[in-house]
Amino acid sequence: MDDFTPFDLLRDGVRVHGRIGGQGAPLLLLHGHPQTHVIWHRVAPRLAERFTLVLLDLRGYGDSGRPETDAQHLAYSKREMALDALAAMRSHGFERFGVLAHDRGARVAHRLAADHPGAVSRLLLLDIAPTLAMYEGTTEAFARAYWHWFFLVQPPPLPEALIEADPARYVRSVMGGRHAGLAPFAPEALAEYERCMALPGAARGVCEDYRASAGIDLDHDREDVAAGRLLAQPLRVLWGAHGVVGRCFDVLALWRERARQVSGGALPCGHYIPEEAPEALASEALSFFNEDETP
Repeated sequence: MDDFTPFDLLRDGVRVHGRIGGQGAPLLLLHGHPQTHVIWHRVAPRLAERFTLVLLDLRGYGDSGRPETDAQHLAYSKREMALDALAAMRSHGFERFGVLAHDRGARVAHRLAADHPGAVSRLLLLDIAPTLAMYEGTTEAFARAYWHWFFLVQPPPLPEALIEADPARYVRSVMGGRHAGLAPFAPEALAEYERCMALPGAARGVCEDYRASAGIDLDHDREDVAAGRLLAQPLRVLWGAHGVVGRCFDVLALWRERARQVSGGALPCGHYIPEEAPEALASEALSFFNEDETP
């Protein structure tokens, strides 16, 4: 990531850390759990030939801030994280942009597009179905595979204490328990994920992210559903053919309940698409973000 310039900004007292680089139309990249913006290290160099990339660490992750929270976990709602992303893009002069996002970042991207439709031109989401649909459609197979969803939402301080006892083991257990084990991850990238999980407050940050998703974020999603609000932007969703999301959910059908224009399909990989199938993802992104309206 040395070709991308690091930056930091404060939004309502919370540090937002990221990198920027490339040339062309603006494209925001958001990572998932338990990772950082480094997930894009195999994809970003190719995309930077066509786009100006802004890569963020979500609050609670990486080198971004870990604010205190309340009983509703408002500080870690996807609505607040979306405002972080919007502030970062505007700080670089970008009022309208495309979004490419994986896992937790894709949930932030969904909220960003819903709350700020004028800012998001196109949306490419990786390996998720809508949060509300996934909780409401949880099966035994999904709960066993995504055990961390239900572990991280337990009341503090138990999940935090267990993660803090061995942060590297937690990272390796979550990431290594998927389709391809730890083989897809570059040693330098894995070391960075482990470093960030060991930072003070990191365990609390990731737990609060999931607690918000199981509470306040579902309230926001239910409000959208009740009001009949659909994403207006072109939406493409990709998932891993060897992953859990496509096996447990009808991904496209669920997104068509939440967005007007939906396309997508499976890639020959597991959950960690940017690191398992970077060439296929880059090709999809270059094609999608150059269709019709360039971000």
